[in-house]
Amino acid sequence: MSTATAPEAAVKPVSMAQALQRAMRDAMADDPTVHVMGEDVGQLGGVFRVTDGLQKEFGEERVTDTPLAEAGILGAAVGMAMYGLRPVVEMQFDAFAYPAFEQLISHVSRMRNRTRGAMPLPIVVRVPYGGGIGGVEHHCDSSEAYYMATPGLHVVTPATVEDAYGLLRAAIASDDPVVFLEPKRLYWAKEQWEPREVAPIGRAVVRRPGRSATLITYGPSVPVCMEAAEAATAEGWDLEVVDLRSLVPFDDETVTASVRRTGRAVVVHESQGFGGPGGEIAARVTERCFHHLEAPVLRVAGFDIPYPPPMLERHHLPGVDRVLDAVARLQWEAES
Repeated sequence: MSTATAPEAAVKPVSMAQALQRAMRDAMADDPTVHVMGEDVGQLGGVFRVTDGLQKEFGEERVTDTPLAEAGILGAAVGMAMYGLRPVVEMQFDAFAYPAFEQLISHVSRMRNRTRGAMPLPIVVRVPYGGGIGGVEHHCDSSEAYYMATPGLHVVTPATVEDAYGLLRAAIASDDPVVFLEPKRLYWAKEQWEPREVAPIGRAVVRRPGRSATLITYGPSVPVCMEAAEAATAEGWDLEVVDLRSLVPFDDETVTASVRRTGRAVVVHESQGFGGPGGEIAARVTERCFHHLEAPVLRVAGFDIPYPPPMLERHHLPGVDRVLDAVARLQWEAES
């Protein structure tokens, strides 16, 4: 009989949606206090099938289809967390979450501070967000600025399959409330993947090293910046791409180290420019890197309008050409 061992099974491509489902499944298997709730998360498995199969495995008491009432969903989650459970709430689409803002701002974000740390609220609010799927108004908002501006919340957004699993597991395990923003246009992006430890919440990662300038981005704009960085080589630019992963807490250390090394920076995101996340990020970079900057920090963002109809979204969303146009405006003539 041969003693040769069989080769290890090949790692299969996995989509971001599958990785998120696996994260919730593994968390529920490990911890009976984890409950999933939201509109159509049970029998249907969610609009994007991210919760597919969870109710069949864990039952209706732990994977609960709720009424169409976002304020009630999150309000119920507050009570559950106060009594020792770890609810994972799905808001079906980004703009559907707005009716729940009062609960989020008045209770979820404040409870730990209000009780001097005695009562944390370990709630994860999953929000499919952003454009790129041809959705109509109220189905494609980039609402991260609202959450970032609410003290007491952690705000996280993955851009890879690996981070989708790792960051969601970390969010569910956290005693702080986490708004978990899922880029819906990346739900079906596949990677070779198996579960492993990733950088924690609050840490950015360099997705592509470079020397000429830094592209600071997150979520759905990470693939755009990676493509732009590859295209930029034809112009002689070697662009570094920093994936923030966590908007709150913000990783100043990784971002400033990159910008101090390259001397130039462009912030890229789908959210609006005025009052958007890029303004805060640019200010933090300027304050910490002023004497290292060769040019002002620029922003490439969605336009300051309500989300446009599907036929027009390609003009609204930052693309490779707009990113490269911004890089071209980083005062390269100063080096000649």
